[in-house]
Amino acid sequence: MTHKRHAGAIPLMRRAYPRGNMLYTGIINKYHEFLPVSSKTPVVTLNEGNTPLIFSPFLSGQCGDGCEVFLKYEGLNPTGSFKDRGMTMAISKACEEGSEAVMCASTGNTSASAAAYSARAGLRCIVLIPSGHIALGKLSQAMIHGAKVLAVKGNFDDALNLVKTITAKYPITLVNSLNPYRIEGQKTGAFEICDSLGDAPDFQCIPVGNAGNITAYWKGYKEYKRRGKSGSLPVMLGFQAAGACPIVKGRPVKDPETIATAIRIGNPASWKQAEAARDESKGLIDSVTDSQILDSYRLLAAKDGVFCEPASAASVAGLLKLAKTDFFKKTLSVKKTIRIVCILTGHGLKDPDRAIKSIKSPKTVKADLKSILKEIDL
Repeated sequence: MTHKRHAGAIPLMRRAYPRGNMLYTGIINKYHEFLPVSSKTPVVTLNEGNTPLIFSPFLSGQCGDGCEVFLKYEGLNPTGSFKDRGMTMAISKACEEGSEAVMCASTGNTSASAAAYSARAGLRCIVLIPSGHIALGKLSQAMIHGAKVLAVKGNFDDALNLVKTITAKYPITLVNSLNPYRIEGQKTGAFEICDSLGDAPDFQCIPVGNAGNITAYWKGYKEYKRRGKSGSLPVMLGFQAAGACPIVKGRPVKDPETIATAIRIGNPASWKQAEAARDESKGLIDSVTDSQILDSYRLLAAKDGVFCEPASAASVAGLLKLAKTDFFKKTLSVKKTIRIVCILTGHGLKDPDRAIKSIKSPKTVKADLKSILKEIDL
């Protein structure tokens, strides 16, 4: 190892700011009373969380009068995705337990987050990725943070099975969402939404891949309500890509395929928990096509100024699909206003190749005033 072990960890609730100024220091410090941590837990943080909840006038209008749609933009976490919420917990607890190495299978975002937090803590990080099925923006992150990245000739499910086997036999900590501390950290997204709105939303739309995130949000909403921090629970609406929708089909998908690489998963690790979130909240898990995902991906950028990765747009594609069937009208007949939150799980720069394929190349013109004015219709 080249770094001092756990060099980046800080004690829980350490005063890291001048007296009188409350600087934000990450989800563990903010929500420690809801998390399985103690004064003995070395906190490994990059100040994750505290992401914006952005009101969308455009989507609100698409859903009809009385609908208020918000975007929880998780792409503004330190490594650009929601995975940082769970990873600060997983790595902090790995340090507390004396681990010196962690391992994960990943379609991209988990690898980037695990590598960054491992670098912060001085841990060795090993990543298995499905060969040819990872966005370069995510792969570059894992590599630059010093992770050992191996491309497996198979899909994500093959890579995860190998990780489970290796971590069961060797002293290496698994940091996929099978690690319960990942779910604990990710549930803080629900806390932030309630804190921002003053209560839980009426509906939450969320992409579903390995299904850890819908599991975590539902857990967070239930815990906040139980503690009296909110007065209601949302209806959970999850959306898988049509080419990778095992929960919708009710059976594993052997060869999942979708342009939304982050949710290209055929046998979700948190399948049963996701179904529980759906059923307990009286919600649904449905599928959206790649075409619907890409349309929503472009709409978010063009109408709201929000650039998310394609998988994130599955939540908005699902919202628009339901809106076209007047899905929300039944609730509006009871309530004058309903609030809907769409989770945008990652930043658009995670998959620059997809963005480039979605736009036209800039037109080349002469470097003179007349040519420029002509092109901009002045």
